[in-house]
Parts: sequence; structure tokens; C-alpha cells
Amino acid sequence: MFTLCAAAMPRAGAAPARYELDPVHTRVQFAVWHAGFSQALGTVSGSTGTLEFDPDDWTGARLDVTVPLQRLDLGDAGWNRAALARNLLDGQRWPLARFVSERVEPLAPDRFIVHGRLSLHGVTRELPLEVRFNALRRHPLPPFRRVAGFSATAVLERSAFGIDAWPSMIGERVELRIEAEAVRARGASGGQDGHAESAALPEWSDPGDEPAPVSDPPAECVCDPSQPARQEPTLP
Repeated sequence: MFTLCAAAMPRAGAAPARYELDPVHTRVQFAVWHAGFSQALGTVSGSTGTLEFDPDDWTGARLDVTVPLQRLDLGDAGWNRAALARNLLDGQRWPLARFVSERVEPLAPDRFIVHGRLSLHGVTRELPLEVRFNALRRHPLPPFRRVAGFSATAVLERSAFGIDAWPSMIGERVELRIEAEAVRARGASGGQDGHAESAALPEWSDPGDEPAPVSDPPAECVCDPSQPARQEPTLP
């Protein structure tokens, strides 16, 4: 009878693991109409933040991201200054944008909507992100940390954040596309991030993409006997 009762009890879920955004491999791209002629494309690099999630249960995931607007790049120094001027983003007064999740709505094992609040230009508004979970596995280069990869999209209306200058020249809708990588935090809960870890891949992952177990590479590698040894590159 004890066995039957134990079998009927729900299994406890794994503790969410903590990941830190990789600012080098995380970028926000935005598109907005320029006088109706074309869409101006820009990027913002250097985002930082934390993500806590269990890939088997996204409902408890939490995300907190900060975007440095001074890293905005429209491909032209004059455009960059204009976008950060007081009548638009006012980057001197409001140098950061921040997104904090409130709940996650799973749609499929690799797709979900992150409902959260975006703070931009001194205004905070609700903003849903449509997210695709691309991969979760060890990086093939040292120090072989576990990395999660995501792609996301969102649409906002700039006037909702008090950015309403030049309505005849700058479109109202701003389309966002986000590519992000997050690295398992050292000492994070939900297991150890060591070389001996052998967590099973989620069903949606491609096992062929998981690198085969390898030993630590030598510190030096000579590819051409006529050339001096060089240090192997490592992840930032």
C-alpha cells in the first residue's frame, strides 16, 4: 500500500538554475519606420541580467535584464546622437532600460510568452516577449560552462513611453528582435556546473549538437611546427 501511495504522489520538480546573460552574445535589434521610406535598423549591445529557470517547468522562470542605451548604434554617429537626445530617448537622464518578468506562459517545449514590465524613458509599461528556446548545453570551448540560447521578439509603441517627437518622420511602432545567451552561474542552485555533470538533454534538443566528452585541452597548441606556440582562446 505504501508503494501505491508513493507512486501516486507528484514528483518534486528540479530547482530552477540561475544563469547570467552574456553581454557579448546578447543583442537587441530594433526597427522603426523612417519617414515611410524604409525601416531604420539599430542595435543595442552589452545587456546584463539574470535568468532563473527549470527547462521542464517554465512557469516559475524569472528574468531581470538591464539594457545600456548609451550602447545604441544606428550605424551613424549623428543618428546615434539624435536618438539619444533629450527630445527622444534622453539617454543622459535615462541611460538604462530594464525588463522584469512577471509570469511565463508556455506554448510549447521550446516556445513561450514572457509577460513582464519594461521601464524606458522614465515610464514603465507591460510588454510581452515571444520567446523561442534554442538550446541548452555545454559550450564547446573552455571553460565548458552550460549555456542557454534564446531568440525573442516584441512590439512597442514609443509614445506609450513618452517618446513622441517627430511623429511625421519616425514611426510609432518599434519592432524588437533579441538574440541572447545566458551562462550558468557558478555555484548556482539546481546542481553543480562541473565537468562531471551529465544532465539529460530536453526532448527538443538535438543530441547530435551536444559535444562529445573531452578532457581539458593543453594550454598551448602548435598548429604549424614553424610557428611558436600560442595560447588557446577562452570564453570571456
